Amino acid sequence: MGTSVHGRAVVIGASLAGLLTARALHETFEDVVVLDRDTLPERPEPRRGVPQGGHVHGLLTRGMQEMDEMFEGLTAELIDLGAPAFDVQDEMQWWANGRPLATGPSGMIVLGAGRPLLETAIRRRVAALPNVDIRPEVAVTELVTTSDGGRVIGVRAIAAGEEITIDDAAVVVDASGRGSRTRHWLGRLGYPEVEEQRIETQVTYVTRRYRRTPDQLDGRYGTAIAAYPGSTRGGFALAQENDAWALSISGSFGAVPPMDDDGMIAWAAELDCQDVATLLRTSAPLGDPVKMRYPASAWWRYDRMSRFPAGFLVTGDAMCSFNPIYGQGMTVAALEATILGRLLRDGSDDVAARFFTESAAVIDVPWTTVAANDLRFPDAVGDRSALDPERGAYLDRLRAAAVTDPVLTTAFLRVTQLMDTPAALFKPEIAARVPA
Repeated sequence: MGTSVHGRAVVIGASLAGLLTARALHETFEDVVVLDRDTLPERPEPRRGVPQGGHVHGLLTRGMQEMDEMFEGLTAELIDLGAPAFDVQDEMQWWANGRPLATGPSGMIVLGAGRPLLETAIRRRVAALPNVDIRPEVAVTELVTTSDGGRVIGVRAIAAGEEITIDDAAVVVDASGRGSRTRHWLGRLGYPEVEEQRIETQVTYVTRRYRRTPDQLDGRYGTAIAAYPGSTRGGFALAQENDAWALSISGSFGAVPPMDDDGMIAWAAELDCQDVATLLRTSAPLGDPVKMRYPASAWWRYDRMSRFPAGFLVTGDAMCSFNPIYGQGMTVAALEATILGRLLRDGSDDVAARFFTESAAVIDVPWTTVAANDLRFPDAVGDRSALDPERGAYLDRLRAAAVTDPVLTTAFLRVTQLMDTPAALFKPEIAARVPA
């Protein structure tokens, strides 16, 4: 499966991971077919297959860089479509452990582009590629394999009430998201059960869009108020396209935010920062609130399977689904698509094994960040064996020192923006600024 390969590639799912995968495949395969069970809207609007689409979205700096590499001028296009671009530290306020981190120029620019806007812009670009065919309202039901089940060669699906078969595929990629049926399909084919890593936090989000005016938050583009041990509530305000705020409140471990106006305001008023509550009181709503329950971050370790069918890959949330509060999923999907494109261009042997191995190394960085933060909560369920109490205590001191030290805030945000690995927080020049 390399640059000499021609023929058909099939992608299951036309969400962001699927579209980015199609972009990676189109350079190598003559025919790329993308199948999605949803009706795909012409205009940016939330859809059933992307339940997180109505919630707060911002594209991390690393993700923006990766997507600009794939789609020339994408950032400029999104800005032209109204998405605000701003310095993630200097023009936004971050709260950690109940205290505001120091602001200051970071050099990291992020986009306040809602998920429907970003997905629509990318889908238009992918659909314009001459060898890509995006087919909506096609629900994949099973894989088609060789007689011995050793290679995937296509899919069966339901389209317009009829069963169809798409075969003769050199590769099939599952990018269908957290609801992926790959584990079920592999079990029916006799493959071993895939190992799953989970971090259960039982988070519920309520989000609503509101009208934004330039004077609000003293001109800043957002506030992020993270939950922490002793306070399981969070809040997020982020400027979006079309002069809107996406305002979100969250609760963990069974704490469920209300959806009525007074209830949302009262919930937000109990946060350490009043920014979200103030915006809820003073801004005009632009639609109804939406709720999303997210039980756990989950990583299915396809990289550790002893047997796996040839001609088949899994990517995006179908491989690893992160707590949405960290905003990492879109960026990780872009990094995985970049890996796949490089392996195909290089003509690498055993692409599936190399893809899963390299993707695991990419996923491990944000997963480690999620684990280090979420497993601080006593009620969180997950494997704590890899956690180092000394490292945890150091990071708590770093967060406390970052309240007055913008250099530490920048270092912290570079990790959350996936520009650096967590190891960067332990470099001598950073450690020297953290009180013992």
